Amino acid sequence: MSHSKTTGSVNNQAALAKSLSYTGIPFILGETNSLYNEGAPGLSNAFGAALWGIDFNLYCASVGIRRVHMHQGTNYRYQSWQPIKTSITTKGTKPPYYGNIVVAAMLGDLTANTTRIANLPLQNDREAAYAAYVGGKLKRVLVLNLNQYNYTVNGTSSIPNPKPRPSQEYTFQVPDGYSGTVGIQRLVANGSDAITGITWDGTSYNWELDEGRPVKLGNVTVGEKAMVANGSVNVSVADSSAVILNF
Repeated sequence: MSHSKTTGSVNNQAALAKSLSYTGIPFILGETNSLYNEGAPGLSNAFGAALWGIDFNLYCASVGIRRVHMHQGTNYRYQSWQPIKTSITTKGTKPPYYGNIVVAAMLGDLTANTTRIANLPLQNDREAAYAAYVGGKLKRVLVLNLNQYNYTVNGTSSIPNPKPRPSQEYTFQVPDGYSGTVGIQRLVANGSDAITGITWDGTSYNWELDEGRPVKLGNVTVGEKAMVANGSVNVSVADSSAVILNF
């Protein structure tokens, strides 16, 4: 969950893509994911990996990498879902899947529109932000708060003295002519180390609920709005979570 570590890794590939651009062949990453050897338990299959996946894929898009193929396989720790029950892994949706859903929401329908992703540099290594421009107009801003909130160590499940979950405030200037309200969608879980209990905009894709189909949960806040005021918009983002602002 280090933005500079992610960008440094991707920049090596982007440099190679630039040196090969004379070929006119689209540059793709044909097999990649969070860690070698099919990932690590408690890391590649945790919510933090979903946040990393958002940062990794959107940064790839921002530097011109055309496609990214996230490696998967039965019983792999970093896979998006486990399709069958085995002796070592239960069937179900994994945290990285939620990162993929958020990336798709940020990109929009690429068959209908041309979307350009721009990296918005922030000061802290534990945060990242991206803007999505559709037809040259700002449509979405994504914010990643990568500060680690480990709920099994110092969070809601650490008894008897759980620590409150910190949050960070972000303010973004918007182009002239933008006014009114901005819709907010949140990717949340109990913490970066959570394996289950993840929701995107109040929706769960948990296998146990409806075999992985989207299910709206009644105990998660949705429909949040932020106001554009004096040419800027403000949003609060809890540690180890992400939001999309929809203009």
